[in-house]
Amino acid sequence: MTDRLSLSPDAARQLATATKTAPQMRGTTPRYLMRALPWVDLKSGVYRVNRRRTFVLGDDRITTHTDSGSPRVVPGDLRELPYLRDADESCLTELADAFTEVSFEAGQVLAQEGDPADRLWIIVQGRAEKRVTGRYGEEQLIEVIGDGQFFDLGAWTREQNSPYRVQALTPGTALCAERGALASLAGRDERVQSSLTAYVSGNGVRPGSEVPVDLAAGHIGEPDLPATYVDYEDAPREYHMTLAQTVLRVHTRVHDVYSGDVDQTRQQALLTIEALRERQESALLNHPEFGLFHSVAPGQRVQTRTGSPTPDDLDELLAKVWKQPSYFLAHPKAIAAFGRECTRRGVPPVTDSRFGSPLLTWRGVPLLPSDKVPFSNGAGSNGSGAAVGTTEILLMRMGEADRGVVGLRPAEVADEAEPGLSMRNMGTDRKGITSYLMTAYFNTAVLVEDAIAVLQNVEVNNYHDYS
Repeated sequence: MTDRLSLSPDAARQLATATKTAPQMRGTTPRYLMRALPWVDLKSGVYRVNRRRTFVLGDDRITTHTDSGSPRVVPGDLRELPYLRDADESCLTELADAFTEVSFEAGQVLAQEGDPADRLWIIVQGRAEKRVTGRYGEEQLIEVIGDGQFFDLGAWTREQNSPYRVQALTPGTALCAERGALASLAGRDERVQSSLTAYVSGNGVRPGSEVPVDLAAGHIGEPDLPATYVDYEDAPREYHMTLAQTVLRVHTRVHDVYSGDVDQTRQQALLTIEALRERQESALLNHPEFGLFHSVAPGQRVQTRTGSPTPDDLDELLAKVWKQPSYFLAHPKAIAAFGRECTRRGVPPVTDSRFGSPLLTWRGVPLLPSDKVPFSNGAGSNGSGAAVGTTEILLMRMGEADRGVVGLRPAEVADEAEPGLSMRNMGTDRKGITSYLMTAYFNTAVLVEDAIAVLQNVEVNNYHDYS
């Protein structure tokens, strides 16, 4: 016997029923990209993007690698030079060997406006800016260039003077080739010589532009009108369904005995679907074949001016995707860094409500956060939660009608649990475990090049003392 005068709480709890939550998952995110994408339901498994014919264009980068501690040009990537597209591998190797390493410091002038452009520069690591003297003698910024980009191909090839001044913004390394190396190569290879001659005397067609349509306007009288047609690409890009997939296993005993208030199979399926959708969003951004970060055309890439994402940098992106821009997309730390730069300049961004959440906007365009946006150096954090390296910011135009970015999924799949996602019962084995094949089918497509642009080399760890 005890001296208690009433029932103890511990004993009373045995007669009470706990209030339960559904299983919680820390890895679930809002997945704003998947909510913002306009989804095209495919009745077939292929989405073909037909376009007007365009002139050949590479990725505007020359790849380098490290050999015995020194950077070297990858010979095959010298095909980025228009007149070397069809050159033999031996010619490319010879020219690659002609590049020598040059180190530079922040503020150092790499090329002076008006001086002979006697060297082709490839930035291996670092950032530099191109500046030119304006009409009235003022200095104007043309472009910021970074890793893998080169200058000035036209002046170097034609033995002309440099059209602008190039000054380093950061310390870095470059590879340089003298003009004589190209002349020597052309003197021994007739194909290179003929391609070089055609380039030097070219018609000024800008690589990546569409084949023109002949038109006449503003004429008087009865002149002969030009005849024309619109040419299409012979081999348009096709997007096939990709997938994220797993097998969910649930013991029949668990489902039969412990599914009173909570359906155990349903909860297992919901959490698995969440994981599949998270993997899906990551692939939409980062897949090497169709991911949005890998689908940006060369002319749609912008380098940060100072490293941190500033209002000027996002304005540069808006100048690239000026036709009905829909959304920025960035890592939360990049958005925070942009907010700090806005605060420093006294222009705090406006907050707007989208998808039921308050989101920062710039020029009326929302900034969607996503933790799937990668950081360089192979990691998104250093173990303490702080971002390392640099990241990127996307700007997109959405929708088929506006020739933008669209998501792709099947119009219908068997055993569909959600649009584009199936949950197929694979039967029960001799251990009493029921298996379900969980499959999410998806892809994404960029209909035209100017539907997407990226801000590269974005640094997120710069803070300011406002005191």
